[in-house]
Amino acid sequence: MPELPEVETIVRQLAPVVEGRRIERIQIGDPRWSRPLAPAELEDALRGRRVERLDRRGKYLLWHLEGDVHLAQHLRMTGSVLADPAQEPAHVRVRMELGPRGRGSDESAPGAAPRRRRVGLVIDDPRRFGTGELLLGSQALEEFLDARLGLEPFDEGFTAEHLREALRGRRAPIKAVLLDQRTIAGVGNIYADEALFRAGIHPLREAGTLTRTQIERLREGIVASLQAGIDARGASIDDFKDIDGVKGSFQNRFLVHLREGEPCPVCGGTVKKMFVAGRGTYVCERCQPRPRRRKGVKPPAARPAGRPRRRPAAR
Repeated sequence: MPELPEVETIVRQLAPVVEGRRIERIQIGDPRWSRPLAPAELEDALRGRRVERLDRRGKYLLWHLEGDVHLAQHLRMTGSVLADPAQEPAHVRVRMELGPRGRGSDESAPGAAPRRRRVGLVIDDPRRFGTGELLLGSQALEEFLDARLGLEPFDEGFTAEHLREALRGRRAPIKAVLLDQRTIAGVGNIYADEALFRAGIHPLREAGTLTRTQIERLREGIVASLQAGIDARGASIDDFKDIDGVKGSFQNRFLVHLREGEPCPVCGGTVKKMFVAGRGTYVCERCQPRPRRRKGVKPPAARPAGRPRRRPAAR
C-alpha cells in the first residue's frame, strides 16, 4: 500500500502539474530515501532538470527528466506526494520546488495546469520505507523495471493465456503468487483479496492447479478490482492521500477486504480472516471454497486471524 490504483491516482493528478517544469530545489532529509546514493549526490543529479514526463509502472512512480535521466520512486507502505500542502505534514522526507513552465509549453492541452510561478512538493512518509532510485539512461530504466516487474494488468498482452503460463507449475498459494510483482505488476494485498473473491477462488488454492475457467475469471477479477480502485481514486485505510491531501474512497466499497465477521455481499455467509504469505487475508469460504486436501500432499498453511479489525467508517 499504495498499490497500482493509488499510484495511478497520483500520476493522473501530478503529471499535469509537474510536466514541463524544472526542479529548481530539492532537499532530501532522509538518507534512506536516496540509497545507495547519498542525499547530496541524488540532489545534484536532479537539480535543474526539466520534468519531461511522469508515469507509472506497477507501483513505481517514474520521473523522466531531460538528459535521459530517470527517477524510480516507490511510496512503499505509507508514502504520499503532496502539492503545496496548506499545513506542514508531520513526516516530510523530501522537498522539491519546481519552477514555472517554459514559454513553449502548451497550457491549452487537456489536463494542463495553469502556469504558476512555482510548485512545491513534499514527500511525506511516516514509516520511512519509501525510496527514490536514480537511473541513467533508458536502458538502465528498462533493465531495472524488467528485473522487478511482470506484465501490467491493463496491458493488452495480459490475457488469460498469459496468466495461465505465469501460473503453470506454481505450487505456492495463489494469494502469494498474486503478491509477487514479478508475476503481475501492481497488485498488492487489497486488490488480491478483492480479485480472488470476484473470481470465486480460495487464496490457499495452489496457483498451478487453477482451471482455465478459474484463470479467466481471475484475470477478469484482477482488472475489475484495479479499475474499481482507480475509479474511487484509491483506498485510504492507513496513510494514503492524493496530491491535494484528499483520501480515496475504495475502502467503502470493499467486497471482502477488512470485512472480517461481516456478511458476504453475495451469499450472506461470514467473511473470515486468515494469514496467507504473511499477509492478512479476507475470504468468504462459501463463495471461495477451501481447496480439498490431495492425498499425500500437505496443504498450504494458513494462520488464523486474531481479533477483528474495525472497518473504516463510510464517508
